Amino acid sequence: MTIQTDTRLAPVPERREEEGSGLVMIAVALASVLLPLAITAPAVAMPDLTVDLASDVAGGQWVQNAYGVTFAACMLAAGTLADQFGRRRVLAVGTVVFMAMSLVAALSTDILVLDIARGLQGVGAAGVLTSGAAILAASFTGRRRIQAFGVLGTAFGAGLALGPVLGGALVGLAGWRGVFWVNLVVGAAALVLMPRIRESKDPGATKVDWPGLAAFSGSLFLLALGFVEAGERGWGHPATVGSLIGFALFMAAFVVIEQRVARPMFDLSLFRNPTFVVVVCQPFTITFGFVVLLNFLPPYFTGVGGYTTTQSGVLLLPLMLPIFVLPLLIGRLVGDRISPRMLLTLSSLLIAIGSVWLVVLEPGQPWSQLVGPLLVFGLGVGSAFGAMDNAAVSVVPVERAGMASGIFNTMRIAGETVAVAAAGGFLASYARSELVGRAPEFAQQAPRLAGEATQGRLDAALGAVAPVRRAEALDAVAASLTSGMHVAFLALAVLAGAGALVTFLVVKDKELKDAG
Repeated sequence: MTIQTDTRLAPVPERREEEGSGLVMIAVALASVLLPLAITAPAVAMPDLTVDLASDVAGGQWVQNAYGVTFAACMLAAGTLADQFGRRRVLAVGTVVFMAMSLVAALSTDILVLDIARGLQGVGAAGVLTSGAAILAASFTGRRRIQAFGVLGTAFGAGLALGPVLGGALVGLAGWRGVFWVNLVVGAAALVLMPRIRESKDPGATKVDWPGLAAFSGSLFLLALGFVEAGERGWGHPATVGSLIGFALFMAAFVVIEQRVARPMFDLSLFRNPTFVVVVCQPFTITFGFVVLLNFLPPYFTGVGGYTTTQSGVLLLPLMLPIFVLPLLIGRLVGDRISPRMLLTLSSLLIAIGSVWLVVLEPGQPWSQLVGPLLVFGLGVGSAFGAMDNAAVSVVPVERAGMASGIFNTMRIAGETVAVAAAGGFLASYARSELVGRAPEFAQQAPRLAGEATQGRLDAALGAVAPVRRAEALDAVAASLTSGMHVAFLALAVLAGAGALVTFLVVKDKELKDAG
């Protein structure tokens, strides 16, 4: 199978960068900033949210997992629909769905309703992310495209950087519901600017490959669900095994379907290109560890660390600020002073160094000891944001930018979902095992203590411990969870180091035809 090109697109480069191009960037950036905010802000609000809705550990985990699972599952479908029906249209619909589900989440009085709203919010997010990247690829070329994706990376960085601090401030001022209300304000501003975006689509598209969409989205949903269930119930649980078997069956059906259609939604021949494979797998080495830090450091700080939600957000600033600043600055250097291959290699190396350095993490330590490792980690992630997206869409013809963006972001969100689910399950099980070994007298309470500690709800768990033993239990849980965090950091360092080596050896800059 090959990608079909269309000579009707030949005149596009001369007309792409007309008046209003700055507003196009702003509109896409405003819509895109919602997506990381939907991860980082709720993570900070999680302790208050779960207590207010009387949620158990599993219900609280699904506040994040439901969003990630549907986000990943619908990514390629959204990219394909954007190529077929129009990228601006899908961007607008995705933003409206995202805002509507934010409203439902903000008004929820039941954890199940909130979890369902978060799942549907992920569907809207998929439309926003894939169509936004495709709009930039279709609207700009060369240096301007690098700058446009730098703006996109800055938008993601802003959402990530502001999320913990804004989330903490909103929780303090308006309660946990404030982290969902803010989405309505930002989304409305994006919708006002969207009429300035020129509509674009794939002129060679014929009809929607609905069987392919259903098979692929179903397979990704079941894969992500399998990892979530494994983290909560174990790998041998029927729900985990059934989800993974279902993933394999749906994926096999998808491959068969795509081989029988004239114009497949997922061009499998792209995976014969080593550069493309490495580029679309970058999220596993660049963002995999980042989402682990975003989701589990704030609860660690508010739980065993004893900080408030606002303070925990401020503690993450060394990690977040480079992600806010670097994408635009890096866009001016790529091609002139540093190649995309060297940039992505350096990014993974910085993440590996920061991960190893983070083993200094200890309960109650001075904040200054965390500035160095968090800053180095943030420099690694920030230098790759925007550059990864640009590289992914630059490997394919512009008329299939929605598909390329869908494939890349499917890998990104699937990786993040797997990371959060796997890390949550690992930290809870490791902390439970360590706690039993360190303090056998708390073996009966160990599952609850470990599970609640990973979500920053240690006070609720300690309520089951006799008052005279709570200080002892707190110390044991803190030491056990900290040990698990250290093991996770070392694993992330190995993953990032391997990613740096593979990127350096495999990626070819000449194949990223518009990246430089």
